[in-house]
Amino acid sequence: MPFEFKPLEIPDVILVKPKVFGDERGFFMETYKASEFKANRIPYDFVQDNHSRSQRGVLRGLHYQLRPMEQGKLVRCMRGRIWDVAVDIRKGSPWYGKWVAVELSEENKLMLWVPPGFAHGFVALEDGTEVIYKVTKEYAPELDRGIIWNDPDLGIEWPIEDPILSEKDRKQPRLRDAENNFVYGGEL
Repeated sequence: MPFEFKPLEIPDVILVKPKVFGDERGFFMETYKASEFKANRIPYDFVQDNHSRSQRGVLRGLHYQLRPMEQGKLVRCMRGRIWDVAVDIRKGSPWYGKWVAVELSEENKLMLWVPPGFAHGFVALEDGTEVIYKVTKEYAPELDRGIIWNDPDLGIEWPIEDPILSEKDRKQPRLRDAENNFVYGGEL
């Protein structure tokens, strides 16, 4: 099997470790294989790939899309390092308002599955950090929503104090005030 799948403290969020084949020429790895992902509780088809480049300290998030265009994301850092965060925003979930975070990097080659019903964000820990992520539904600007990165009710432990934010991300509401049409249905 070319992947290891490890559920995190919020079990719907899954850390994916690819098998890396390296030698003196470099390395090879698979970054996605539908049959393996579907057999390991990620039964989604991906319809769009996104790629961002950020300088150290740039924080993108916390973002999500409302139903019916809710997005699951498979996130990978191909250059540099990020602190990647997923927040459960499914009303009625035992983990509602809880978050998990992992460092994804060019070196560790880990990926994070962030399912629909989660707000997602990351901060670049190095200049020139590049992130690629696959999504399960196309971008729908009219359904694009977010939560402020430093919502005190969430208490996310970001590894930076004064991030570089977009104007949009500076104005996001707290979770308790954010528009949200996700309801927990025991997805596990």
